[in-house]
Amino acid sequence: MYQQQTTEEEEKFIQQQFEELLEDYKNSPHRKKVEIITKAFKFAHKAHMGTRRRSGEPYILHPLAVARIVIKEMGLGSTSICSALLHDVVEDTDYTVEDISNLFGPKIASIVDGLTKISGGVFGDKASLQAENFRKLILTMSEDIRVILIKIADRLHNMRTLSSMPPAKQHKITGETQYIYAPLAQRLGLFSIKTELEDLSFRYENPAAYADIERQIKETTPLLQKTFDEFSAPIHSELKNIGYDYTLSMRLKSPYSIWKKMQKKHIPFSEVYDLLAVRIVFTPKPNMSEKEQCWILYSILTNLYKPHPDRIRDWVNTPKANGYEALHVTVMGNGNWIEVQIRTDRMDDIAEKGLASHWKYKTGETEDSELDKWLKTIKELLEHPEPNAIDFMDTFKLNLFASEIFVFTPKGDIKTIPQGATALDFAFYLHSDIGLKCIGAKVNHKLVPLSYVLQSGDQVELLTARSQQPQSEWLNIVTTAKARTSLKSIFKKEIKSITKRGETALEEELKKMNLSISSATMPEIMNHYKFAHSDDLFYAIGRGTIDLKEISTILSKKKGDNRWMKIWKLQFGLGQKNEKETTLQKVDKNKTIQLSDNSNDFSYRIADCCQPIPGDEVIGITEEDESITIHKSQCEVAMKFKSSFGNRVRAVEWTSHKVLSFEAIIEIKGIDEVGVLKEIAKIISEEYSINISRINIETKDGIFEGRFHVYVYSTKDLNNLCMNLLKIKSVKSVSRIDSKQ
Repeated sequence: MYQQQTTEEEEKFIQQQFEELLEDYKNSPHRKKVEIITKAFKFAHKAHMGTRRRSGEPYILHPLAVARIVIKEMGLGSTSICSALLHDVVEDTDYTVEDISNLFGPKIASIVDGLTKISGGVFGDKASLQAENFRKLILTMSEDIRVILIKIADRLHNMRTLSSMPPAKQHKITGETQYIYAPLAQRLGLFSIKTELEDLSFRYENPAAYADIERQIKETTPLLQKTFDEFSAPIHSELKNIGYDYTLSMRLKSPYSIWKKMQKKHIPFSEVYDLLAVRIVFTPKPNMSEKEQCWILYSILTNLYKPHPDRIRDWVNTPKANGYEALHVTVMGNGNWIEVQIRTDRMDDIAEKGLASHWKYKTGETEDSELDKWLKTIKELLEHPEPNAIDFMDTFKLNLFASEIFVFTPKGDIKTIPQGATALDFAFYLHSDIGLKCIGAKVNHKLVPLSYVLQSGDQVELLTARSQQPQSEWLNIVTTAKARTSLKSIFKKEIKSITKRGETALEEELKKMNLSISSATMPEIMNHYKFAHSDDLFYAIGRGTIDLKEISTILSKKKGDNRWMKIWKLQFGLGQKNEKETTLQKVDKNKTIQLSDNSNDFSYRIADCCQPIPGDEVIGITEEDESITIHKSQCEVAMKFKSSFGNRVRAVEWTSHKVLSFEAIIEIKGIDEVGVLKEIAKIISEEYSINISRINIETKDGIFEGRFHVYVYSTKDLNNLCMNLLKIKSVKSVSRIDSKQ
């Protein structure tokens, strides 16, 4: 931010934006409190007068934009609109929370105070502060959910205007967005906002892939439109015959979800067959229930088109934990499987605007919704917080990311629990006392151990005994946040002792190799075992679940493998630096680091978790020894770093590489015919002169699947190789995969 007075033209534009905000508000179903909104705008405008954003626009346009998201895209009321307009006043000006309270009342002041406490994004500059800030966010969220809703609106506008930020800052913000804000938006039922947050993050993380998918969507849209028109014609006819007021629309899969599917299944865009979905939103008739009428529409649809027996999703009888209700069915239409979503107007409002709409329709209900229950579990987490703030953040994420399954009690009551939950998790879900005394369970009337993973539709009876004592081994069984939090609070001392024992054992083992616990050794070990924190590694060693001999093998291998996993140097821009300028701290963090073959200034290494090669979209993570580890932008490990250690993220890009080669893995599938392996090896080794380090081939029922570990200079070389391999008649698919897959 910087200071500069607004021009007359800018003032006109600001007033125009405010008038549009009022118009959005007047068109909403809320009470017409225009006066207090006008007062909040004038106060915020005066407070931010002369202040500008990095993009150069007057700062007041940001809170105005956030307020418009709050009313138009979330459907919240005047309290939230005023809080959005005032959300940066206390942080950025001399006004206090008391001033806000005196002028606008305690409720708005409380929300503004909550937003001020978590300002600057979820995270600060240091790991401990980041996690503490996150804890504050969750605490505030449990007090007034509007705080987190306005914060999500604030993040959405920041993402929409991210182009004005330097590259390193962009990576930090997109990392936070994908790791925390998008899942949180989904959990709160804000599906369209969640999709936009993911797509914007993807656009900045991987611009080339984003542009390519957008281009292919644009090219495919006319064909999809034709498919939709043909598919929907008979549905229109049937729905009109029975007199329903409805809309029937086409929904295209988002670029990020397409890319994710391509990566997960190792398929090209042309093999993503569920690009098109159809949505029916209808106004229910007053003489019968919404549920019945959804099934009437289902019956009409399945009379026209054959349904897929395994792809019916009934979220009408059992809504999702975020309040989402709909009936999904996939049918065969004109040779394509097409998903159809059936919703009433009320269900659609909840699906589009999430929590605010969920509350709007909650009139006189005595039973808690699934969303209310989820918010209660958050409050329970806060009653027994982790002593380590970063552990608390991870525990919350366990709760945040979980998909739901439905299980039944012996009496037939439906309970919603996270997918992957065990019988012991379910015991803790019902009550901590039941979990602590649980000795086993009967699932569908058969005795199962505590570690049994529950499936949707299971009927679960829990067995308890007064004499039962919780075991530390249970921490390896439970997967839910509530169970882990309850057990960790009981075994706090024991965990600390085991962790210390593991740390000592690792130190002694490393001493034998003339090494120590440092930034040079720990990332390799933690990446190998997929631990986010060193304490988790020490605990596993202390428990004996990790063999120390394995660790010496891992480090010996890395030490000896100097073909590509060696320390190279970074060049910052063009030209030479003198000795005094080669410390990382003295280099402008806003500059993009150029990765070259030369060994001039800064050491870097290729991350083992994702093995990027020149041409990949990458970021750099600064290690404690000032070396930089290069990750793919969308690598899971990198995502965690970006969301938790944003100040260590560096913007990097490849320059041309023709000296150093990098390992990549390609997966080839096809018809198992005589000589096909020889043809593949000939193209790789002879036509492209590429070294093969390892080959794994499996054949079954006339089909082969092979993984080839090859050394290439860049993604361009790799893509050319893949295109030529596809010319072999027997080869049906060629794709690059990560080493961990």
